[in-house]
Amino acid sequence: MTIKTGDRLPKGTLTQYVEVESDSCAIGPNAFEVEEISKGKKIVVFAVPGAFTPTCSEKHLPGFVELAEQIKAKGVDEIWCVSVNDAFVMSAWGRDQKVGEEVRMMADGSALWTQDLGLSLDLTQRGMGVRSQRYALIADDGVVTHLAIEAPGAFDVSSAQSILAAL
Repeated sequence: MTIKTGDRLPKGTLTQYVEVESDSCAIGPNAFEVEEISKGKKIVVFAVPGAFTPTCSEKHLPGFVELAEQIKAKGVDEIWCVSVNDAFVMSAWGRDQKVGEEVRMMADGSALWTQDLGLSLDLTQRGMGVRSQRYALIADDGVVTHLAIEAPGAFDVSSAQSILAAL
């Protein structure tokens, strides 16, 4: 079943490659429990079928980097980019796209969280395995307040501009 507005984000683990050590994170891949890192925060999550893919690299991620300040000015604490890739790939993609601290590059390497959302996309016939549908959501304290799922091949409702308008 697909997640919908009013639902709580499913429990699960996402991985982020941390480049600067802190008291709570070592350098390298760190696992984060969605329930914990979304608690008490307003977050925007957008997902892409794959890192380094054309629409994802040319439009989707760059839009959120470009509009991050405006999105955060609307009361958003964090912006997450989720993809069914590993933390090393997500980190490399973030560096390539000059994401900095604007967007958290979150890996769902085995698509477990994506499947729990009901938003997986089977691209096995195209040699890409199970991926994520393209979507964006807004969650407040772990509860989805806005959800925009793209039609196959489309890029419109999950764009940074659309999310900014929805805030």
